[in-house]
Amino acid sequence: MKPKTSMLVPLAAVLFCAHAAAQLKLPKGATAAPAPAAAPAPASTPAAAAPSAENAEKEAAGRLAASGWLLLLDRGDWGRAWETSSSVFRATVPLAAWMDGIPPVRKALGAFVERSPAEATYKTTLAGRPDGEYVTVIFASKFAQRELEEIVTTVRDTDGKWRVTGYSTR
Repeated sequence: MKPKTSMLVPLAAVLFCAHAAAQLKLPKGATAAPAPAAAPAPASTPAAAAPSAENAEKEAAGRLAASGWLLLLDRGDWGRAWETSSSVFRATVPLAAWMDGIPPVRKALGAFVERSPAEATYKTTLAGRPDGEYVTVIFASKFAQRELEEIVTTVRDTDGKWRVTGYSTR
């Protein structure tokens, strides 16, 4: 029996990632509107390259934070994973609910086998969340019982560190 995504974490944490995932991909059957034509910026200007390089650095930082947090889940260190999550996550997902909710779901997946980041996206807005700096990372993950995508959303927290604010699977 496949574990239900809604069982994975308390509803609040799933909602954070549901909003992030919705921003990453168009719904099935939808087509993207063509982007308005813009004058191409010269490739040699440092200002034109700065936002993309800066975003790449933020995506890398978010990916690193998400990977480290997933390692805590892989070794069953549920309490430490909760403690290192963002302040919003901890305020929304009570520790007791987290400790009761995550172990059975992860156990149903079986032993961790391998994982690789498939996509990372930097955003300054996230539906239903205050403006900030968010990186949503989608991992292609393999466990003994099944393969799935893990979606981890990180946020630059009040202390300036990238921390997990949402987690779900599909």
